[in-house]
Amino acid sequence: MGGALAFAFLQDSGRTKGAFSERHAKKIASLYALAVKNGAPVIGVFDSAGAIVYDGASALAAYGTLMKNISDASGIIPQIAVIDGVCGGASAVAASMFDLVVTVKEKSELFVNAPFTVGKAENSAVTGLSAYEAESEAEAFGFVKELVAMLPQNNADVVALDCADDLNRKVTVAPDYEVEALVSLLADGGSFTRLYREYAENACLGFASFGGVLAGVIACDPAKKGILDIRMARAAAKMISFCDAFSIPVLTLVDSQGLDTSAEAEDAAYASELARLAMAYTSSECPKVTVVLGKAYGTAFTLLGSKSVGADMALALPTACISVLSPEASVAFVWNDRVGEVSREELEKEWKEKCASAASACDAGEIDDVIEPSELRQRICASLAMLSAKAEGHPARKHTALPL
Repeated sequence: MGGALAFAFLQDSGRTKGAFSERHAKKIASLYALAVKNGAPVIGVFDSAGAIVYDGASALAAYGTLMKNISDASGIIPQIAVIDGVCGGASAVAASMFDLVVTVKEKSELFVNAPFTVGKAENSAVTGLSAYEAESEAEAFGFVKELVAMLPQNNADVVALDCADDLNRKVTVAPDYEVEALVSLLADGGSFTRLYREYAENACLGFASFGGVLAGVIACDPAKKGILDIRMARAAAKMISFCDAFSIPVLTLVDSQGLDTSAEAEDAAYASELARLAMAYTSSECPKVTVVLGKAYGTAFTLLGSKSVGADMALALPTACISVLSPEASVAFVWNDRVGEVSREELEKEWKEKCASAASACDAGEIDDVIEPSELRQRICASLAMLSAKAEGHPARKHTALPL
């Protein structure tokens, strides 16, 4: 795995269709014990038609043993599942307990109930079960190697990636920027590993290094208005949880017109998903840097890594617009009686300058600094480097040092 130690188990569908048994569970348990003792990731390759029916309760217990091993190792070592064929029933539950799931297009079958029972098999990339869908088996394993070489070996490992890129490199942020291209532009060597592409369409999530510091990236997609919907909230919360477990900093790039206002969202426990995102930010202890690139309206500003929910450093571009409501809605709600004295367009411009500017947010203490777009990479690298030794709590000391 690129020179990094990793442990792996592989189900062989060529032998009894990869039937899972108590013996297999014990072998995997031994592998997990070694992986945890040596502080190295586990890669599980799933391809099995299920358990041996004749084994009865012992077969069902075997799945429980596998699940317990995955759970006990969670947050200690990274775990990556590759679905290389059929992964159904209890195997699908076990695979979904891994930190990241990689699937192969038109080959992976990940389901709880068999397609012939429910009438269809959902696309695991669209439903969020798969973090990355590869075009081929070779690409899937290549992606896993890339992840293992990039991620910490365990929760005590400190990642320091090679960086030949200029930390002070100036960048150009176009007004109509494409979010993935911007993240790549900011990252070391233009390298960005994107996850949940098909699932969280309003966001761009993944891993990149900035000045040699690996970070989890959560960026709004302005092409989709950056709407903080259920899927974006769920995927972002999962990213933060994983990053926090392995002390990986989180970089949040905000450009959002607000929350999802659809009836479908409310019918799907929207508030609960937003609460999970809030809990992920507020309870995480990893370094967190947030940059407001454009719009940041309403609760979306609060939830997407604001200082109030735990950001260590919050920056904004001069063109950022931070407001409870959009300038258009704000003028209609607060200053509508002034329309006629001056045009609505002039009032909206005044609102942006007086009540929603990055400078006003800075004055209120909710933004640490307003920076020029060209300095974006430089300031992100500097912030992450500064926070790389962050520790929660108070350092132990023997006593204070007396003045003369």
